[in-house]
Amino acid sequence: MTDSAAWTRVPERGGGGAMRLMARIALGTGWHVGHVLLHPITLFFLTTSPAAQKRAVRRYLTRALGRKAAWSDLWRLYFCFASTMLDRVFLLSGRTAGYDLTIEGLDLLRDAAASGRGVVMLGAHMGSFEALRAVTAADAPVEVRMLMHSAPGGAADALFDSLDPARAGAVIHLGRPEAMLTAQEVIDRGGVVGLLADRAPRTERMIPVPFLGAEAPFPGGPMTLAAILKAPVVLGFGLWLGPRRYLLRFEPLAEAIDLPRATRAEALRSWLGLYAARLGEVCRAHPYNWFNFYDFWQETP
Repeated sequence: MTDSAAWTRVPERGGGGAMRLMARIALGTGWHVGHVLLHPITLFFLTTSPAAQKRAVRRYLTRALGRKAAWSDLWRLYFCFASTMLDRVFLLSGRTAGYDLTIEGLDLLRDAAASGRGVVMLGAHMGSFEALRAVTAADAPVEVRMLMHSAPGGAADALFDSLDPARAGAVIHLGRPEAMLTAQEVIDRGGVVGLLADRAPRTERMIPVPFLGAEAPFPGGPMTLAAILKAPVVLGFGLWLGPRRYLLRFEPLAEAIDLPRATRAEALRSWLGLYAARLGEVCRAHPYNWFNFYDFWQETP
């Protein structure tokens, strides 16, 4: 039996006070000073991370890179993660000057809004979802809401919500009676309902499908919710390419997710296989953007 909640036992690093201090320094002195500080911050978190976490990251990178991952590869992944966290501070506070955002496939969202038929956007813990939000808010008249399980937020969430009060309001909390009705209303208005489909926030059914050369457990919930909403499904990735440079990519996955009752398990596995296959391709092209710092394949007893 797979453990869908394994990632929740990876503790959040850094205190809330330290994170708020870093945000104030970055906003007060500017992005360039914040970027310089990322180097000692990355070194600290990489050298003090638990050995099990670094082993899990190294195994992922070895698969994505097609060669044995070196210490420098771990550095690049941790630095990429730290960079997206710094950029969140600026993007959420509306300071987008100096950012180079290349956008592909935005017409998928614009057409959905124009036709009044919304879309479900499946993402992953990859790059920056805040960069996707910044673009859709500025360049397309699209309402974007995230379907997420209700859970107490950590220091990072508290900080980011304080920078952009609208961020918390954009979340539709799964588990509440009105959640699916609210999501359907967003779809009916031509909006976007987003889900992160590579991680289960609580114990739920996990389905093993091929991913980067070996079977890995993916949650069935996001794909099932996409089928319930009966809307076109797109994939969305906000990929970090370098300092203040992002590739924001929207691409179609399905006109609709169909899970016939008679072949439900087989159909769900097939759709998850398509998602995992495309996610694997993106991981190989942008290996340092995938931020699952735990034993994703559950290879450690």
